[in-house]
Amino acid sequence: MTRPGERGPGHGPAGLQACTGSPWPGVRYFSTGRQGGASLPPWDSLNLGLHVGDDPAIVRRNRDRLRAALPGPPVWLDQVHGTDVWDAAQGVLRVWPPDRRPPAPPLIPTGAPCADAAITCVKGQPLAILTADCLPVVLADQAGAVLGVAHAGWRGLVAGVLENTLTAMRRQAPQARVWRAWLGPAIGPAAFEVGDEVRQAFVARLAGHADSFAPAARAGHWLADLAGLARRQLLAAGVAQVELSHECTYHQAGRYFSYRRQVRTGRQATVAWLV
Repeated sequence: MTRPGERGPGHGPAGLQACTGSPWPGVRYFSTGRQGGASLPPWDSLNLGLHVGDDPAIVRRNRDRLRAALPGPPVWLDQVHGTDVWDAAQGVLRVWPPDRRPPAPPLIPTGAPCADAAITCVKGQPLAILTADCLPVVLADQAGAVLGVAHAGWRGLVAGVLENTLTAMRRQAPQARVWRAWLGPAIGPAAFEVGDEVRQAFVARLAGHADSFAPAARAGHWLADLAGLARRQLLAAGVAQVELSHECTYHQAGRYFSYRRQVRTGRQATVAWLV
């Protein structure tokens, strides 16, 4: 049995299927799988997304089960493949670039702020990211003074969601020096086919990104290593240690939801908190 803070896939708290990484002093984190909930097909069964057509009452039951395994209610986001960061402790939207005037954060009916990352310095305040192929990223300094989670699809990566999250975290904890990241389950490089415009967008941003693309069978298309792209950007931004889960959502149908595999599907969550 694998628990948060232990390596690899397994079953997390309260019997929830989970994927976690290496032990992380001051931080607890894990990604849920698709098993162990009450949702019916095609959202079976631990769907945690309220926006995918599933019965909201059942999704809330699934979220209640996750909540029972956490030190407090998680901070949920309305994710839009953007770069804005929600400061959960202060209730403030941090935007990209940092000097742009923050707008009033739009809310969905559940009250979730519209952002693709969240940060906190408060111990015991869980942050959550929903995914079904995009990359969930957990960030913290080595001392556990500040925590961040980010939803990193290719659009967010190109636009700077990870750099913006780190900027917001550094402003909240200027004393932090050593940074660490964990990249959770996402679509793997053997399944993530993109057009040439995606490759060009990444290469224009960082020349070394070309190494994260391999030619696909279709002319003008590429197989992209989403986790590899994120890892390169994090290292360039000064993150000293980046750990990958190496879990592919697309090829593990029994374990994870995947939008590329099945458009009508659920969402798993990556949750993290400071201790």
